[in-house]
Amino acid sequence: MRIAIVGGRGQLGRVLAQTLGAQHQVLILDLPECDITQRSEIDCIADRAPDLVIHAAAMTDVDACARDPRAAFVANALGTQNVALACQRVRAPMVYISTNEVFDGAKDSPYLELDEPHAINSYGASKLAGERYVQMLLDRFYIVRLSWLFAPLGNNFPQKIIKLAKQKGALSVVTDEIANPTYAPDLAQAIVQLIETNHFGIYHLTNEGSVSRYNFAARILQLAGLAHIPLTPISLADYERDSTPPANGALANFAAATVLGIKLRPWQEALEEFFKSNV
Repeated sequence: MRIAIVGGRGQLGRVLAQTLGAQHQVLILDLPECDITQRSEIDCIADRAPDLVIHAAAMTDVDACARDPRAAFVANALGTQNVALACQRVRAPMVYISTNEVFDGAKDSPYLELDEPHAINSYGASKLAGERYVQMLLDRFYIVRLSWLFAPLGNNFPQKIIKLAKQKGALSVVTDEIANPTYAPDLAQAIVQLIETNHFGIYHLTNEGSVSRYNFAARILQLAGLAHIPLTPISLADYERDSTPPANGALANFAAATVLGIKLRPWQEALEEFFKSNV
């Protein structure tokens, strides 16, 4: 199968290309040759006649999205519209990588795929708009929501915590923001399983279990041999930033686990492998 990965040089895209490359012909589409914000992206994708498109490109800097909502919607909503139109033209199914931030965080338990989204920041709203374009324009799609992605390479929370701990010698991390750390290699394997089913729909694919930013950081420091670094708990209200994340961003893998038997291991095991392999 010819699989085009839009955003193939990103944190998830690189892992997907490596994982899928063993069994499929993988086409990497990314800047500068393909820009999802331009109408020409439709031709860029369609001319390669893919059998499946994985759309992993996005403006993911949530604070930058808050500072420039227009740019967020151009990239994450209108950009997704272009990718979906390309899929429509070549009759290819699409995997759209979305986020837990389509939810407002008010629920007191993990969000199911059937829960109604309600974004409270520009990043989440723009990604939700992208979901709507996919649903309106295509009849064969997988919408895959994830949270707190980390990968062997890339700018992610574990790498930031280690860097800041070494630079500053002390850290303050929020205790009241909760979600599921998601290890890119595990997610890539789950996506491989998913696309083999042709069971289209919305899925929450994260590593099992949720954790606060504070406890996630504490475990990272421990595994990095930096447990001696002082770690101070603070609240979201005390942490100044441009974006407002959902306090409870935890996702429940209900649909894929129940119907398809697709499950990801606990985040603690994935984080240990991350350190054994990459740090």
